[in-house]
Amino acid sequence: MKKYTYQAKNFEEAKNNALVDLMEQEENLYINEIESSTKLFNKKSVIEVIKKEDVIEYIKELLKNITKYMGLTINMEVKKRDDNVSIAIYSDNNGILIGKNARTLSALTTIVKQAVYKEIGTYYNFVLDVSEYKEKQQFFIEKTAKKVAREVAKTKIEAKLDPMNSYERRIVHNALTNYRGVYTESEGEEPHRYVVIKPKMEDEETK
Repeated sequence: MKKYTYQAKNFEEAKNNALVDLMEQEENLYINEIESSTKLFNKKSVIEVIKKEDVIEYIKELLKNITKYMGLTINMEVKKRDDNVSIAIYSDNNGILIGKNARTLSALTTIVKQAVYKEIGTYYNFVLDVSEYKEKQQFFIEKTAKKVAREVAKTKIEAKLDPMNSYERRIVHNALTNYRGVYTESEGEEPHRYVVIKPKMEDEETK
């Protein structure tokens, strides 16, 4: 990953030098101060700068290398919206990349996130998907959660969903945050933690 180093009397001056030299806006960069001295006759700040677009290229190259050792040929599609980045992988064997219960996909995501953290010193927020698997999974989970929520709101009897990982539980919680007549809670211990959809009492709904 390409890293740029700048030195000046203070951080702001070093940062401004980087912005001018790279012709970039600050929001498009990762800027870390790697050395600082405030001595009277030796004031200096040394910063390391990484372009966010280079982080994406690093991730793509890393994924190509990993999947190559898995015997796969892949194509990738990157979508960016504000600070949200999603990377979709398409291969000649998507099942291998996804794995049972998406464990391989989860492992790939963890490996890449740790590698990026080591390079830039902070966690890089992105979503890794294989052939829209997560998108389809999210749709199915939301549909199921809302169907159960309708029954809970109608019968006033709570319902326990099947065990889910943290990503899947978050989908349920988000889908039902503003759903009238119910609320959600996670219960149990990993790896068997699950979501319970519970009815709101009338006095709770009027609060």
